[in-house]
Amino acid sequence: MFIDFFIEQFNKNDKKIAMVWEDKLTTYSWLVNRITFWEDKLKKSGITFGSRVVLDATFSPESISIIFALIESGCIIIPLFKPKNALKEEIFHECKVNFLISFKNSFKIEPINKEITTHQLFDQLYDRKHPGLILISSGTSGKPKAAVHDFLQLLKKFHNPGKKLTILNFLLFDHWGGLNTMFYTLSNVGTLVSTDNRSTDNVCKIIQEYNIELLPTSPTFLKLLLLSESYKKYDLTSLKIISYGTESMPINILTEINKIFPQVKIKQTYGLIEIGVLDSKSEKNNSLWIKLDSQDYKTRVIDGILQIKSNSTMLGYLNAPNPFTEDGWFITGDRVEIKNEYFKILGRNSDLINVGGEKVYPDEVEKIIETFENVADVTVYGERNQILGNIVCAKITLKTEEDHAIFIKKLKNYCKSKLAKFKVPIKIEIIDKIQYNYRFKKIIH
Repeated sequence: MFIDFFIEQFNKNDKKIAMVWEDKLTTYSWLVNRITFWEDKLKKSGITFGSRVVLDATFSPESISIIFALIESGCIIIPLFKPKNALKEEIFHECKVNFLISFKNSFKIEPINKEITTHQLFDQLYDRKHPGLILISSGTSGKPKAAVHDFLQLLKKFHNPGKKLTILNFLLFDHWGGLNTMFYTLSNVGTLVSTDNRSTDNVCKIIQEYNIELLPTSPTFLKLLLLSESYKKYDLTSLKIISYGTESMPINILTEINKIFPQVKIKQTYGLIEIGVLDSKSEKNNSLWIKLDSQDYKTRVIDGILQIKSNSTMLGYLNAPNPFTEDGWFITGDRVEIKNEYFKILGRNSDLINVGGEKVYPDEVEKIIETFENVADVTVYGERNQILGNIVCAKITLKTEEDHAIFIKKLKNYCKSKLAKFKVPIKIEIIDKIQYNYRFKKIIH
């Protein structure tokens, strides 16, 4: 019922390869049979319509089959990937989880809480008789938020035909970007290639081995790709599209990627856990300007902050204040510039550093520092100060080792020539390596 469109597509292309995982090929007919198997297994385990189910896994034929079975069963699904114990307990409490399905050493279904305790957002799903999805924010800027979605509203976009491609599912299992890639690939009966080893060498090896056409990734990974020069070891000519999102793209990295892949379309994407991934169009390959244009949503900018209205927007947070305006627009928190029909994302409003009443966007300072000689990576952040309220700080990784004191002095002089005085970093720390977590996002503290 809920996944009829997908099943119809799968049955029409039953002998085609749906997925490559651990060098094993999975057909669409196998996927259909396994979805049926899991629907029965879930029912026998007591998982029924409205059950809140955590799926702790990575992308594999089995976990994908279970996702479709959970949707068809009308469950509310919480995908997780290697959560820390403290975060896991918090999520279980906030989401009122009934069952945990995990694939650590072996497959396991565990009942967690059989109480019928509910929430008004769950009640909305029950009233609609629709399955749900709960996405958890990374928590890099405060307590993780739990965004509740009507899963059917998110899936509607995949009924529109797209391109049949061989795609590497780079983004993670609990990241809507990863789920979006999975549903897009399968709805267009392409081939999804999955790996848990996201090193630059292994990703390039996979691109060569399976003729990957689309690589959805992050600016962080592209930066690491340039530093490692892994792209020189493999044949990557099968690539047609590289899409990037999840964080700010340094213009120097974008410029270098365009030089290395001149025949590849470089596309910026825009998405949030609250709205999913929106249809977008980059102004051009080497531009940070993006057009958000679709009949499925509307955009407007109020006081410099992007707002969006869409049927695929979440119903609300389980554990945070309502982020909607009175007339139903979602306040993204992203500050933007406007040029005709295009936007440039300046940064999250919550990331602003207030220096004696002056506002500093970390992204603006990072982009200046990234153009300075011998800078491999930089993370700019604010630190409390008794006099100014906050000061601008930076952690920097060098391409090659040099005297730190001399480098810092030269860098500060360079920043003074490019930035207003209050934007120049007061505290600069040189660190040994680029600091990123498993989501390929920066770690500041």
